[in-house]
Amino acid sequence: MLKHSLAASAVALLAASPALADNPVPEGVELAEEQSYTFWLLDAIKSMDPQINTDVEGSDILRNLFEGLYNEDAQGALVPGVATDHTVSDDQKTYTFTLREDAQWSNGDPVTAGDFVYAWQRLADPATASEYAWYMELMQIENAAEIIAGDVEPSELGVRAVDDHTLEVTITTPLPYFPQMVVHASTFPVHQATIEEHGDNWTRPENMVGNGAYVLDEHILGERVEMSKSGTYWDAENVVMENLTALTINDVNQALTRYLAGELDRVDIPAGQFPRLKEEYPDQATSTPYSCSYIYMMNVGDKGPEALNDVNVRKALAYAIDRDIIVDRILQGGQEPSYNWTHWATAGFERPDLDWADWSQEERLEKAKELMAEAGYSPDDPLELSLQYNTSEDHKKIAIAASQMLKAIGVNITLSNYEWKVHTDRMQSQDFDLARYAWCGDYNEASTYLDLFTSYSGHNNGEFFNDEYDAVMAESKTAEDPLPMYQEAERILAAEMPIIPIYHYANVDMLSPEIGGIPTENVMQTWYGKDLYRMAE
Repeated sequence: MLKHSLAASAVALLAASPALADNPVPEGVELAEEQSYTFWLLDAIKSMDPQINTDVEGSDILRNLFEGLYNEDAQGALVPGVATDHTVSDDQKTYTFTLREDAQWSNGDPVTAGDFVYAWQRLADPATASEYAWYMELMQIENAAEIIAGDVEPSELGVRAVDDHTLEVTITTPLPYFPQMVVHASTFPVHQATIEEHGDNWTRPENMVGNGAYVLDEHILGERVEMSKSGTYWDAENVVMENLTALTINDVNQALTRYLAGELDRVDIPAGQFPRLKEEYPDQATSTPYSCSYIYMMNVGDKGPEALNDVNVRKALAYAIDRDIIVDRILQGGQEPSYNWTHWATAGFERPDLDWADWSQEERLEKAKELMAEAGYSPDDPLELSLQYNTSEDHKKIAIAASQMLKAIGVNITLSNYEWKVHTDRMQSQDFDLARYAWCGDYNEASTYLDLFTSYSGHNNGEFFNDEYDAVMAESKTAEDPLPMYQEAERILAAEMPIIPIYHYANVDMLSPEIGGIPTENVMQTWYGKDLYRMAE
């Protein structure tokens, strides 16, 4: 879908969509008596608060406990959520969403436009200290930047409740992909009275009030999340799956063992095992493009190592990594080697020509050695750096391989493994040299990647600040065709190299043949429990 026509297309799509969803079960499918789905999480969920969560796995949970204005279907097209449709003003700066009158919170209260106003103001409010506050700025919401900076009160955010069922949003710059952005969990409504009563404890199962298809029954941090079908959800009669269970298992090999034992319905396939599992279980092992990019972020800020201030050192580190070995010999699951940041399957994106991407690995390695020698380093006089990664056997394998590759150019790498919360906390406080990082798109458009390295980004943990980069991304917001700006942003990243691109993801899964409704055609891999069903054996 062309980016410049997306907003109008979304309106047409939603206008044609029924206010009530259809039952997701195809005709002729026999359902199992027990409707339950158990899936795997690698890490503990840091927060069940939509405005605080930053993790992909957390978003998978939140999409079931809460519902935003729109959802996505199996192909990634927008479908009604709390909103049934919207209109756009002639200047493309005012969106008016019509909210359904039958949407309810799990305590029976009606979901209103005021709930969205409260949530969005809360997201932007510096007092919330959300890492995703910048998302309001990315959405170009009026006064968002000023509120985040603390110069304007949150009540001045460009969002208002015209009445209980009409939400008006004012943005400062036309964004053709704006409707896509409201599927992100940070924009979900929250129940103000519950938060005011319970404070930080509002996300506990006994306190939580949500508006999604499921309610939270149990959350044992780092162990399990239990959810059951909500009786107050507006489309409860078409929700087939009764119970959702997420199990946190830090060892992906152990998770696979538990899948094969029937304890899990879906699990990631460990690195290197897809070919074998595809042969043994052809109807269960799958690999599809997934909008995430895997990198090593370099700390180029004041707290980072002095050596990384040298762009030639940064380029040498990137050039020395043999991505083909990582993808073809370690991962073996359909991932693509990457020499840039934005995932190759992102809608409307084309990677610009980057010289180093076209070199042979031998040429890259020789150039890396040359640049390191110019900087005063060699295998006999090596540069000492640390590389941290979060707990995962796959991350460990890649880190070990990368450390060996870097050793050849005169870099000694000390590997440090941390559990997810510690890993991310250290990155946010710039307490790292190199760190494993992955970013999954918040929506299917290149800006979801490229905005991350702007100076106003809430996730620019390596503190790469570049005025030219900021200017290019600012220009992209008003361009009729932003692709040239996106390509220029990628060229700046290649010239300055604040990251080491490693690979572009594929979703490499084992999926029980009894589970129906899992989307595979949407590069965002967005799924909703309300769309799932378990078939009889």
